[in-house]
Amino acid sequence: MPGSLIGTLRAACGEEHVLTDHHQLRTYESDGLLQHAVVPRAAVLPASAAEVVAVVRACHEHGVPWVARGSGSGLSGGALPVAEGVLVVLTRLRRIVEVDLPNQRLVCEPGVSNIAISAAVAPTHFYPPDPSSQIVCSIGGNVAENSGGAHCFKYGFTTNYVTGLEVVLADGTVVELGGKELDRPGYDLHGVFVGSEGTLGVATRITVRVVPTPESVRTLVAFFSSPAHAGHAVSEIVAAGVVPGAIEMMDRLSIDASEQMAHAGWPADVGAALLVELDGPEAEIEARFDDVARLCAEAGSSEVRVARDAAERDVFWKMRKAAFPAMGRVSPHYYVQDSVIPRTRLTEVLERIEQLSRDSGLQVANVFHAGDGNLHPLVCYDGHVAGEAERAEELAGEIVLACVQAGGSITGEHGVGVDKKRYMPEMFAEADLAAFQKLRCAFDPDGLANPGKVMPTPRLCGEVPGPYRRHPLEAAGLADRM
Repeated sequence: MPGSLIGTLRAACGEEHVLTDHHQLRTYESDGLLQHAVVPRAAVLPASAAEVVAVVRACHEHGVPWVARGSGSGLSGGALPVAEGVLVVLTRLRRIVEVDLPNQRLVCEPGVSNIAISAAVAPTHFYPPDPSSQIVCSIGGNVAENSGGAHCFKYGFTTNYVTGLEVVLADGTVVELGGKELDRPGYDLHGVFVGSEGTLGVATRITVRVVPTPESVRTLVAFFSSPAHAGHAVSEIVAAGVVPGAIEMMDRLSIDASEQMAHAGWPADVGAALLVELDGPEAEIEARFDDVARLCAEAGSSEVRVARDAAERDVFWKMRKAAFPAMGRVSPHYYVQDSVIPRTRLTEVLERIEQLSRDSGLQVANVFHAGDGNLHPLVCYDGHVAGEAERAEELAGEIVLACVQAGGSITGEHGVGVDKKRYMPEMFAEADLAAFQKLRCAFDPDGLANPGKVMPTPRLCGEVPGPYRRHPLEAAGLADRM
Protein backbone atom coordinates (compact mmCIF):
# COMPACT_ATOMS: atom_id res chain seq x y z
CA MET A 1 0.00 0.00 0.00
CA PRO A 2 1.42 3.42 -0.87
CA GLY A 3 2.37 5.26 2.30
CA SER A 4 2.18 2.14 4.47
CA LEU A 5 5.10 0.85 6.51
CA ILE A 6 5.48 -2.23 4.31
CA GLY A 7 5.64 -0.01 1.24
CA THR A 8 8.29 2.17 2.87
CA LEU A 9 10.36 -0.88 3.80
CA ARG A 10 10.18 -2.24 0.27
CA ALA A 11 11.22 1.09 -1.17
CA ALA A 12 14.22 1.16 1.17
CA CYS A 13 15.46 -2.43 0.85
CA GLY A 14 13.90 -3.85 -2.28
CA GLU A 15 10.71 -5.85 -2.55
CA GLU A 16 12.51 -9.21 -2.51
CA HIS A 17 14.11 -8.35 0.84
CA VAL A 18 10.86 -7.62 2.68
CA LEU A 19 9.11 -10.86 3.63
CA THR A 20 5.44 -10.91 4.56
CA ASP A 21 4.36 -14.40 3.55
CA HIS A 22 3.48 -16.44 6.64
CA HIS A 23 5.36 -19.54 5.49
CA GLN A 24 8.53 -17.52 4.81
CA LEU A 25 8.22 -15.78 8.17
CA ARG A 26 8.07 -19.12 9.98
CA THR A 27 11.81 -19.36 9.28
CA TYR A 28 12.34 -16.52 11.75
CA GLU A 29 9.79 -17.40 14.44
CA SER A 30 12.42 -18.33 17.04
CA ASP A 31 16.12 -18.29 17.74
CA GLY A 32 18.06 -21.31 19.03
CA LEU A 33 15.67 -21.62 21.98
CA LEU A 34 12.83 -23.37 20.21
CA GLN A 35 10.51 -23.38 23.22
CA HIS A 36 9.41 -19.84 22.32
CA ALA A 37 8.07 -18.92 18.88
CA VAL A 38 6.35 -15.84 17.48
CA VAL A 39 5.73 -15.06 13.80
CA PRO A 40 6.42 -11.38 13.01
CA ARG A 41 4.32 -9.24 10.70
CA ALA A 42 7.32 -8.71 8.42
CA ALA A 43 11.01 -9.56 8.16
CA VAL A 44 13.36 -7.10 6.47
CA LEU A 45 16.87 -7.93 5.24
CA PRO A 46 18.76 -4.64 4.78
CA ALA A 47 22.09 -4.70 2.94
CA SER A 48 23.75 -1.61 4.44
CA ALA A 49 23.80 0.66 7.46
CA ALA A 50 21.84 3.24 5.45
CA GLU A 51 19.09 0.70 4.83
CA VAL A 52 19.03 -0.21 8.54
CA VAL A 53 18.55 3.47 9.35
CA ALA A 54 15.68 3.70 6.86
CA VAL A 55 13.99 0.62 8.34
CA VAL A 56 14.33 1.73 11.96
CA ARG A 57 13.25 5.28 11.15
CA ALA A 58 10.16 3.99 9.34
CA CYS A 59 9.24 1.79 12.30
CA HIS A 60 9.62 4.78 14.61
CA GLU A 61 7.43 6.98 12.45
CA HIS A 62 4.68 4.33 12.37
CA GLY A 63 5.05 3.45 16.07
CA VAL A 64 5.77 -0.21 15.29
CA PRO A 65 8.17 -2.29 17.42
CA TRP A 66 11.14 -4.06 15.88
CA VAL A 67 13.68 -6.72 16.80
CA ALA A 68 17.19 -7.03 15.38
CA ARG A 69 18.33 -10.57 14.52
CA GLY A 70 21.69 -11.96 13.49
CA SER A 71 22.27 -15.64 12.75
CA GLY A 72 19.50 -16.74 15.11
CA SER A 73 21.77 -19.02 17.15
CA GLY A 74 21.00 -17.35 20.50
CA LEU A 75 19.66 -19.51 23.32
CA SER A 76 17.57 -17.12 25.43
CA GLY A 77 14.84 -15.99 23.06
CA GLY A 78 16.64 -12.67 22.69
CA ALA A 79 15.83 -12.47 18.96
CA LEU A 80 12.23 -13.64 19.41
CA PRO A 81 10.03 -11.51 17.14
CA VAL A 82 7.16 -9.37 18.34
CA ALA A 83 3.77 -10.29 16.93
CA GLU A 84 2.73 -7.60 14.42
CA GLY A 85 6.24 -6.13 14.67
CA VAL A 86 9.15 -6.00 12.23
CA LEU A 87 12.16 -8.31 12.37
CA VAL A 88 15.36 -6.64 11.12
CA VAL A 89 17.57 -9.48 9.85
CA LEU A 90 21.23 -8.43 9.59
CA THR A 91 22.72 -11.43 7.79
CA ARG A 92 23.43 -9.43 4.60
CA LEU A 93 25.68 -6.99 6.49
CA ARG A 94 28.73 -9.24 6.47
CA ARG A 95 31.62 -7.09 5.23
CA ILE A 96 34.93 -6.88 7.02
CA VAL A 97 35.58 -3.17 6.56
CA GLU A 98 39.14 -2.84 7.86
CA VAL A 99 41.94 -5.01 9.22
CA ASP A 100 44.53 -2.99 11.15
CA LEU A 101 46.99 -5.52 12.59
CA PRO A 102 49.66 -2.99 13.67
CA ASN A 103 47.04 -1.53 16.02
CA GLN A 104 45.35 -4.89 16.68
CA ARG A 105 41.97 -3.76 15.40
CA LEU A 106 39.34 -5.07 13.00
CA VAL A 107 36.21 -3.23 11.86
CA CYS A 108 33.25 -5.19 10.51
CA GLU A 109 29.51 -5.27 10.00
CA PRO A 110 27.24 -7.17 12.42
CA GLY A 111 26.52 -10.13 10.13
CA VAL A 112 30.16 -11.29 10.06
CA SER A 113 30.53 -14.68 11.74
CA ASN A 114 32.64 -14.99 14.86
CA ILE A 115 35.10 -17.41 13.28
CA ALA A 116 35.51 -15.20 10.19
CA ILE A 117 37.13 -12.52 12.35
CA SER A 118 39.88 -14.86 13.51
CA ALA A 119 40.29 -16.13 9.94
CA ALA A 120 40.71 -12.56 8.69
CA VAL A 121 43.60 -11.86 11.06
CA ALA A 122 45.26 -15.30 11.01
CA PRO A 123 47.85 -16.62 11.37
CA THR A 124 49.51 -13.88 13.40
CA HIS A 125 46.43 -12.82 15.43
CA PHE A 126 43.08 -14.15 16.63
CA TYR A 127 39.83 -13.03 18.25
CA PRO A 128 39.52 -14.75 21.66
CA PRO A 129 35.75 -14.90 22.43
CA ASP A 130 34.71 -18.22 20.88
CA PRO A 131 31.15 -19.43 21.53
CA SER A 132 30.50 -23.06 20.63
CA SER A 133 28.38 -21.76 17.75
CA GLN A 134 31.25 -19.61 16.44
CA ILE A 135 31.06 -21.12 12.95
CA VAL A 136 27.61 -19.59 12.45
CA CYS A 137 26.98 -17.01 15.18
CA SER A 138 27.41 -13.37 14.17
CA ILE A 139 29.44 -10.68 15.89
CA GLY A 140 26.34 -8.49 16.13
CA GLY A 141 24.62 -11.17 18.20
CA ASN A 142 27.78 -11.63 20.25
CA VAL A 143 27.73 -7.92 21.05
CA ALA A 144 24.04 -8.03 21.98
CA GLU A 145 24.48 -10.95 24.38
CA ASN A 146 28.07 -10.27 25.53
CA SER A 147 28.98 -13.78 24.44
CA GLY A 148 31.85 -15.71 25.96
CA GLY A 149 33.08 -19.14 25.05
CA ALA A 150 35.56 -21.78 26.03
CA HIS A 151 38.49 -19.37 26.31
CA CYS A 152 36.73 -16.71 28.38
CA PHE A 153 38.35 -17.86 31.67
CA LYS A 154 41.70 -16.45 30.56
CA TYR A 155 40.76 -13.99 27.85
CA GLY A 156 37.40 -12.57 28.88
CA PHE A 157 34.10 -11.89 27.10
CA THR A 158 32.98 -9.85 24.11
CA THR A 159 32.88 -6.68 26.22
CA ASN A 160 36.64 -6.97 26.75
CA TYR A 161 37.27 -6.80 22.99
CA VAL A 162 34.75 -4.34 21.57
CA THR A 163 36.26 -0.85 21.50
CA GLY A 164 33.82 0.99 19.23
CA LEU A 165 30.33 0.78 17.78
CA GLU A 166 28.26 2.55 15.18
CA VAL A 167 24.72 2.31 16.55
CA VAL A 168 21.31 3.11 15.11
CA LEU A 169 19.03 4.23 17.94
CA ALA A 170 15.33 3.43 18.01
CA ASP A 171 14.37 6.69 16.28
CA GLY A 172 16.84 6.16 13.43
CA THR A 173 19.56 8.44 14.84
CA VAL A 174 23.12 7.19 14.21
CA VAL A 175 25.67 7.57 17.02
CA GLU A 176 29.30 6.54 17.52
CA LEU A 177 30.07 4.83 20.85
CA GLY A 178 33.74 4.38 21.68
CA GLY A 179 36.32 4.12 18.91
CA LYS A 180 39.59 2.41 18.14
CA GLU A 181 41.25 3.56 21.35
CA LEU A 182 40.85 1.54 24.55
CA ASP A 183 39.72 4.33 26.87
CA ARG A 184 37.82 7.17 25.25
CA PRO A 185 36.94 10.02 27.66
CA GLY A 186 33.39 10.31 28.94
CA TYR A 187 30.81 7.71 29.85
CA ASP A 188 31.50 4.12 28.80
CA LEU A 189 28.48 3.94 26.50
CA HIS A 190 29.83 1.21 24.26
CA GLY A 191 30.30 -0.86 27.42
CA VAL A 192 26.65 -0.16 28.26
CA PHE A 193 25.56 -1.26 24.79
CA VAL A 194 27.46 -4.58 24.82
CA GLY A 195 25.16 -7.07 26.52
CA SER A 196 22.06 -4.88 26.25
CA GLU A 197 20.35 -7.60 24.16
CA GLY A 198 19.13 -5.30 21.41
CA THR A 199 17.05 -3.12 23.73
CA LEU A 200 19.10 0.06 23.18
CA GLY A 201 19.44 0.01 19.39
CA VAL A 202 21.23 -1.96 16.69
CA ALA A 203 24.95 -1.95 15.91
CA THR A 204 25.78 -1.53 12.23
CA ARG A 205 29.56 -1.35 12.53
CA ILE A 206 31.74 -2.94 15.19
CA THR A 207 35.40 -2.32 16.06
CA VAL A 208 37.06 -5.18 17.92
CA ARG A 209 40.47 -5.78 19.40
CA VAL A 210 42.40 -8.83 18.23
CA VAL A 211 45.46 -10.27 19.96
CA PRO A 212 48.67 -12.01 18.83
CA THR A 213 48.50 -15.76 18.38
CA PRO A 214 50.25 -17.49 21.32
CA GLU A 215 53.65 -19.02 20.68
CA SER A 216 52.61 -22.42 22.00
CA VAL A 217 49.33 -24.26 22.60
CA ARG A 218 49.06 -27.59 24.43
CA THR A 219 45.87 -29.48 25.19
CA LEU A 220 44.99 -32.47 27.36
CA VAL A 221 41.88 -34.29 28.47
CA ALA A 222 41.70 -35.95 31.88
CA PHE A 223 39.04 -38.52 32.79
CA PHE A 224 37.45 -38.83 36.22
CA SER A 225 34.95 -41.07 37.96
CA SER A 226 32.59 -38.14 38.63
CA PRO A 227 32.12 -34.42 37.93
CA ALA A 228 32.86 -33.80 41.62
CA HIS A 229 36.37 -35.22 41.23
CA ALA A 230 36.90 -33.23 38.06
CA GLY A 231 35.67 -30.11 39.86
CA HIS A 232 38.23 -30.70 42.58
CA ALA A 233 40.94 -30.81 39.92
CA VAL A 234 39.73 -27.46 38.57
CA SER A 235 40.03 -25.88 42.01
CA GLU A 236 43.53 -27.28 42.47
CA ILE A 237 44.70 -26.07 39.05
CA VAL A 238 43.45 -22.52 39.67
CA ALA A 239 44.75 -22.49 43.25
CA ALA A 240 48.20 -23.40 41.92
CA GLY A 241 48.27 -20.15 39.95
CA VAL A 242 47.74 -21.75 36.56
CA VAL A 243 45.52 -19.74 34.20
CA PRO A 244 44.52 -22.09 31.37
CA GLY A 245 43.43 -20.70 28.04
CA ALA A 246 40.40 -22.96 28.50
CA ILE A 247 39.19 -25.45 31.09
CA GLU A 248 36.00 -27.29 30.12
CA MET A 249 34.07 -30.11 31.72
CA MET A 250 31.68 -32.70 30.28
CA ASP A 251 29.75 -35.33 32.20
CA ARG A 252 29.08 -38.90 31.13
CA LEU A 253 25.85 -38.23 29.25
CA SER A 254 27.37 -35.41 27.19
CA ILE A 255 30.48 -37.52 26.49
CA ASP A 256 28.30 -40.37 25.23
CA ALA A 257 26.40 -38.01 22.92
CA SER A 258 29.49 -36.23 21.56
CA GLU A 259 31.33 -39.50 20.95
CA GLN A 260 28.64 -40.45 18.45
CA MET A 261 29.53 -37.35 16.41
CA ALA A 262 33.24 -36.77 17.00
CA HIS A 263 34.46 -40.39 17.33
CA ALA A 264 37.35 -39.35 19.56
CA GLY A 265 37.65 -42.75 21.21
CA TRP A 266 37.13 -41.43 24.72
CA PRO A 267 36.30 -44.12 27.33
CA ALA A 268 32.60 -44.83 27.84
CA ASP A 269 32.82 -45.76 31.52
CA VAL A 270 34.00 -42.44 32.97
CA GLY A 271 31.91 -39.96 34.92
CA ALA A 272 33.48 -36.79 33.59
CA ALA A 273 36.11 -35.40 31.24
CA LEU A 274 38.15 -32.27 31.89
CA LEU A 275 39.54 -30.54 28.80
CA VAL A 276 42.42 -28.21 29.67
CA GLU A 277 44.31 -26.02 27.22
CA LEU A 278 47.35 -23.88 28.02
CA ASP A 279 48.68 -21.25 25.67
CA GLY A 280 51.49 -18.71 25.83
CA PRO A 281 55.31 -18.70 25.72
CA GLU A 282 56.78 -22.12 24.99
CA ALA A 283 58.95 -22.27 28.13
CA GLU A 284 56.06 -21.35 30.44
CA ILE A 285 53.65 -23.78 28.84
CA GLU A 286 56.15 -26.62 29.02
CA ALA A 287 56.58 -26.16 32.77
CA ARG A 288 52.92 -25.50 33.59
CA PHE A 289 51.60 -28.35 31.45
CA ASP A 290 53.34 -30.95 33.61
CA ASP A 291 51.85 -29.28 36.69
CA VAL A 292 48.34 -29.57 35.27
CA ALA A 293 48.78 -33.26 34.42
CA ARG A 294 50.10 -33.92 37.94
CA LEU A 295 47.24 -32.03 39.62
CA CYS A 296 44.69 -33.99 37.61
CA ALA A 297 46.29 -37.26 38.65
CA GLU A 298 46.34 -36.18 42.29
CA ALA A 299 42.65 -35.28 42.08
CA GLY A 300 41.84 -38.85 41.02
CA SER A 301 42.09 -38.83 37.24
CA SER A 302 42.04 -42.34 35.81
CA GLU A 303 43.77 -41.27 32.59
CA VAL A 304 45.33 -38.17 31.05
CA ARG A 305 45.58 -37.92 27.26
CA VAL A 306 47.74 -35.25 25.70
CA ALA A 307 46.98 -34.08 22.16
CA ARG A 308 49.90 -35.22 20.01
CA ASP A 309 49.37 -32.61 17.32
CA ALA A 310 46.96 -29.99 15.99
CA ALA A 311 44.77 -32.68 14.42
CA GLU A 312 44.19 -34.48 17.70
CA ARG A 313 43.65 -31.15 19.46
CA ASP A 314 40.91 -30.44 16.93
CA VAL A 315 39.28 -33.78 17.76
CA PHE A 316 39.31 -32.92 21.48
CA TRP A 317 37.60 -29.62 20.74
CA LYS A 318 35.17 -31.25 18.34
CA MET A 319 34.03 -33.41 21.25
CA ARG A 320 33.41 -30.37 23.42
CA LYS A 321 31.78 -28.18 20.79
CA ALA A 322 29.62 -31.02 19.50
CA ALA A 323 27.93 -31.42 22.87
CA PHE A 324 24.87 -29.28 22.12
CA PRO A 325 24.01 -30.63 18.64
CA ALA A 326 25.03 -34.17 19.63
CA MET A 327 22.49 -34.25 22.45
CA GLY A 328 19.85 -34.82 19.78
CA ARG A 329 21.30 -38.31 19.38
CA VAL A 330 20.36 -39.30 22.93
CA SER A 331 17.21 -37.23 23.48
CA PRO A 332 14.42 -36.08 21.11
CA HIS A 333 14.48 -32.60 22.66
CA TYR A 334 16.47 -30.67 25.24
CA TYR A 335 16.19 -27.38 27.11
CA VAL A 336 19.44 -25.42 27.39
CA GLN A 337 20.15 -23.41 30.52
CA ASP A 338 23.01 -21.03 31.24
CA SER A 339 23.80 -20.00 34.79
CA VAL A 340 26.90 -19.15 36.79
CA ILE A 341 28.08 -20.27 40.21
CA PRO A 342 31.16 -19.56 42.31
CA ARG A 343 33.77 -22.13 41.32
CA THR A 344 34.06 -23.27 44.96
CA ARG A 345 30.37 -24.30 44.98
CA LEU A 346 30.67 -26.50 41.89
CA THR A 347 30.39 -29.88 43.63
CA GLU A 348 27.47 -28.74 45.76
CA VAL A 349 25.48 -27.37 42.82
CA LEU A 350 26.16 -30.38 40.61
CA GLU A 351 24.85 -32.62 43.39
CA ARG A 352 21.76 -30.42 43.62
CA ILE A 353 21.22 -30.68 39.84
CA GLU A 354 21.54 -34.46 40.09
CA GLN A 355 18.92 -34.54 42.84
CA LEU A 356 16.55 -32.33 40.85
CA SER A 357 17.05 -34.61 37.86
CA ARG A 358 16.14 -37.69 39.89
CA ASP A 359 13.09 -36.01 41.40
CA SER A 360 11.78 -34.94 37.99
CA GLY A 361 12.57 -38.19 36.19
CA LEU A 362 14.36 -36.24 33.43
CA GLN A 363 18.01 -36.63 32.52
CA VAL A 364 20.32 -33.61 32.68
CA ALA A 365 23.60 -33.48 30.78
CA ASN A 366 26.19 -31.06 32.12
CA VAL A 367 28.63 -29.25 29.85
CA PHE A 368 30.31 -26.12 31.15
CA HIS A 369 33.14 -23.65 31.36
CA ALA A 370 34.59 -25.06 34.56
CA GLY A 371 37.14 -22.31 35.11
CA ASP A 372 34.59 -19.57 35.73
CA GLY A 373 31.66 -21.70 36.89
CA ASN A 374 29.48 -21.08 33.83
CA LEU A 375 27.14 -24.09 33.68
CA HIS A 376 25.21 -25.25 30.61
CA PRO A 377 22.85 -27.97 31.87
CA LEU A 378 20.88 -29.62 29.08
CA VAL A 379 17.51 -30.89 30.32
CA CYS A 380 16.52 -33.85 28.15
CA TYR A 381 12.87 -34.57 27.38
CA ASP A 382 10.48 -35.89 24.75
CA GLY A 383 8.18 -33.15 23.53
CA HIS A 384 5.84 -35.75 22.04
CA VAL A 385 4.94 -36.94 25.56
CA ALA A 386 2.22 -34.82 27.09
CA GLY A 387 3.54 -32.59 29.87
CA GLU A 388 7.25 -33.38 29.45
CA ALA A 389 8.11 -30.03 27.85
CA GLU A 390 6.52 -28.22 30.77
CA ARG A 391 8.36 -30.43 33.27
CA ALA A 392 11.64 -29.74 31.47
CA GLU A 393 11.08 -25.99 31.62
CA GLU A 394 10.21 -26.24 35.31
CA LEU A 395 13.35 -28.27 36.01
CA ALA A 396 15.48 -25.79 34.08
CA GLY A 397 14.04 -23.00 36.22
CA GLU A 398 14.80 -24.87 39.43
CA ILE A 399 18.42 -25.21 38.27
CA VAL A 400 18.60 -21.45 37.68
CA LEU A 401 17.31 -20.79 41.19
CA ALA A 402 19.77 -23.27 42.67
CA CYS A 403 22.62 -21.38 41.00
CA VAL A 404 21.39 -18.02 42.30
CA GLN A 405 20.97 -19.43 45.80
CA ALA A 406 24.60 -20.59 45.63
CA GLY A 407 25.69 -17.00 45.04
CA GLY A 408 25.69 -17.14 41.24
CA SER A 409 23.94 -15.51 38.31
CA ILE A 410 20.94 -16.41 36.15
CA THR A 411 23.05 -16.16 32.99
CA GLY A 412 26.69 -16.15 32.02
CA GLU A 413 26.73 -15.62 28.26
CA HIS A 414 23.39 -16.55 26.69
CA GLY A 415 21.56 -13.47 27.94
CA VAL A 416 18.23 -12.99 29.70
CA GLY A 417 15.94 -12.57 26.69
CA VAL A 418 12.45 -13.89 27.34
CA ASP A 419 13.64 -17.17 28.85
CA LYS A 420 15.08 -15.89 32.13
CA LYS A 421 13.51 -12.47 32.64
CA ARG A 422 11.17 -13.99 35.25
CA TYR A 423 14.23 -14.67 37.41
CA MET A 424 15.61 -11.13 37.34
CA PRO A 425 13.97 -10.27 40.73
CA GLU A 426 15.91 -13.18 42.25
CA MET A 427 19.10 -11.19 41.59
CA PHE A 428 18.00 -7.56 41.58
CA ALA A 429 15.92 -5.39 43.88
CA GLU A 430 13.13 -3.22 42.49
CA ALA A 431 15.38 -0.16 42.72
CA ASP A 432 17.99 -1.92 40.60
CA LEU A 433 15.44 -2.86 37.94
CA ALA A 434 14.11 0.71 37.94
CA ALA A 435 17.64 2.00 37.30
CA PHE A 436 18.00 -0.41 34.38
CA GLN A 437 14.73 0.87 32.95
CA LYS A 438 15.82 4.52 33.23
CA LEU A 439 18.89 3.70 31.15
CA ARG A 440 16.80 1.82 28.61
CA CYS A 441 14.37 4.75 28.34
CA ALA A 442 17.23 7.19 27.77
CA PHE A 443 18.13 5.28 24.59
CA ASP A 444 14.60 4.27 23.54
CA PRO A 445 11.85 6.33 25.23
CA ASP A 446 9.09 4.76 23.10
CA GLY A 447 10.09 1.16 23.88
CA LEU A 448 10.27 0.06 20.25
CA ALA A 449 13.65 -1.75 20.28
CA ASN A 450 13.29 -5.44 21.17
CA PRO A 451 10.42 -4.94 23.62
CA GLY A 452 9.38 -7.62 26.07
CA LYS A 453 12.93 -8.79 26.75
CA VAL A 454 15.15 -8.68 29.86
CA MET A 455 12.72 -6.85 32.18
CA PRO A 456 10.45 -9.16 34.21
CA THR A 457 7.30 -7.01 34.05
CA PRO A 458 5.90 -4.38 31.69
CA ARG A 459 7.63 -1.05 32.37
CA LEU A 460 6.91 2.30 30.75
CA CYS A 461 9.10 5.31 29.98
CA GLY A 462 7.27 8.22 31.59
CA GLU A 463 3.57 8.87 31.96
CA VAL A 464 2.62 10.26 28.55
CA PRO A 465 1.43 7.50 26.20
CA GLY A 466 3.51 7.27 23.06
CA PRO A 467 2.77 5.32 19.90
CA TYR A 468 3.83 2.07 21.52
CA ARG A 469 3.83 2.58 25.27
CA ARG A 470 1.58 -0.33 25.98
CA HIS A 471 3.18 -3.60 26.99
CA PRO A 472 5.06 -4.82 23.89
CA LEU A 473 3.18 -8.10 23.71
CA GLU A 474 -0.16 -6.28 23.49
CA ALA A 475 0.03 -5.83 19.75
CA ALA A 476 -3.65 -5.51 18.90
CA GLY A 477 -4.24 -2.88 16.28
CA LEU A 478 -0.66 -2.62 15.06
CA ALA A 479 -1.50 -4.36 11.81
CA ASP A 480 -3.28 -1.19 10.71
CA ARG A 481 0.03 0.65 10.80
CA MET A 482 1.78 -1.83 8.51
